[in-house]
Amino acid sequence: MTDRRELLEAGAYLLLLLLAITASQHMNVVVSGSMEPVFYRGDIVIIEKTDFFGISELDPKTLKVGDIIIYDATWFPEPVIHRVIKVGRDAGGEKYYVTKGDNNPSPDPAPVYPSQVKARVLTVNSQPVMIPKVGYLTIWLKGL
Repeated sequence: MTDRRELLEAGAYLLLLLLAITASQHMNVVVSGSMEPVFYRGDIVIIEKTDFFGISELDPKTLKVGDIIIYDATWFPEPVIHRVIKVGRDAGGEKYYVTKGDNNPSPDPAPVYPSQVKARVLTVNSQPVMIPKVGYLTIWLKGL
């Protein structure tokens, strides 16, 4: 009886650990005010990733105007969370996105190619899924 109980307990802990790792990989902390009033500094957004341990949850070539994405910017050292405001094609026919922070006066300085996209903010009924202010601890610990 004890062996069965210990096995069930170990299985429960393993399941909890797996759930925690999966959940933490699908959250991102907002570190600036560029997307206000949709997101504020310290909010945590729930995301769909382009590569989650080898699994593609999101095809970055299928983004549309209005999507909020996280991407590796060529002009900023950290990942950027901004909204797609235009979809275009360059001279070679490759798709790119023009992005902008909702609180910024102008678009970002460089186009975003699908290879730069890391995630899209999950939405429900066109509203982004987020947890307000919980990410401040992460910002404080990282010294941002």
